[in-house]
Amino acid sequence: MASNSPAPENPFGSGVFSEDGAAASPGVWNPSAETVRPVRGRHRQRVLKQRGGIARSSTVLGVGVMAAVGAGGIATAQDKPAVSISLPDAKSLPGVGSLVSGDEGSTADENAPTAAMGLAAQQTGEQQTAAEALRSRILEQAEEQQSSADAAARAATELEAAEQAAAQAEKAERAAEAKAKKEAEAEAEAKRKAEEEAKAKAKAEEERKAEEERRARLANSFSLPTSSYVITSTYGQSGSMWSSGQHTGLDFAAAAGTPVKAVGSGTITAAGWAGPYGYRILLQLSDGTEILYAHLSSMTVGVGQQVSAGETIGRVGDSGNVTGNHLHLEVKTSGGAAVDPMAWLQNKGLAV
Repeated sequence: MASNSPAPENPFGSGVFSEDGAAASPGVWNPSAETVRPVRGRHRQRVLKQRGGIARSSTVLGVGVMAAVGAGGIATAQDKPAVSISLPDAKSLPGVGSLVSGDEGSTADENAPTAAMGLAAQQTGEQQTAAEALRSRILEQAEEQQSSADAAARAATELEAAEQAAAQAEKAERAAEAKAKKEAEAEAEAKRKAEEEAKAKAKAEEERKAEEERRARLANSFSLPTSSYVITSTYGQSGSMWSSGQHTGLDFAAAAGTPVKAVGSGTITAAGWAGPYGYRILLQLSDGTEILYAHLSSMTVGVGQQVSAGETIGRVGDSGNVTGNHLHLEVKTSGGAAVDPMAWLQNKGLAV
């Protein structure tokens, strides 16, 4: 509680309340005079008592104002204990007790402070009620703001969760689409490969059948052993050039390297060097007939290979005992008897 400022040394100069004492002046009331007594009668000094009543009312009113001001803090300090305010009795104050009268005439004036205190209490109650109402409004506003903040936080959380769920769903959808696309591509690739394999298999089957048909046709067909030739020696021709004195085959003179062909379909039973025959090939036909090709410059088949009529099996040359490039052709039956190659070829429908 703040302390009062010190009183001045000489607040008054001279005069009524000077340091030397009160100067006597007519019509001025001196409260220190012992002879002053309440005046009875019609003209009582109500003005003086009113001044004392006003002073006391002002004191009480100030207390009420302080209470009213303190009530404004009730909203924030309800849990704190109330501060008691005590005032001294007006009669105990120096120079004031003598002014307080106990007669009936002063009852109305003495009741004025009580009324003022009641009014101040009423005002304090009203201010307290207003403060409580303000506090309630402030709390409601705070609760509303907190509720709004909580709602905003929940909305933000829900929005974030929704966005995360949407992102996860989109990611899963993209993954599913990628997986479906990959599966579709794999299925399409497998289908394409299956179709290609089926086509290749069908083509191979067609080629196999065509080859079989060709071989079947060629099995009953025959071909000349070479082309662009000239017959130089025939079968049974006599001469000292042959060890037996007679020619055992048919000679086709042709340029070196001219293709030598199989006269019919069959199997190669021999292919290699054969002394006086030079490079020689033996072809056994399907009916057992054996065809001999001699004096070749090169061979393009091997033992055990299947050939068809008209297929190239070697080249014309001059290997062995020869005087020039030519193909020596011999024909033997399945029993091993030698026959005239020209007659045999002509018998197969070939013009030699």
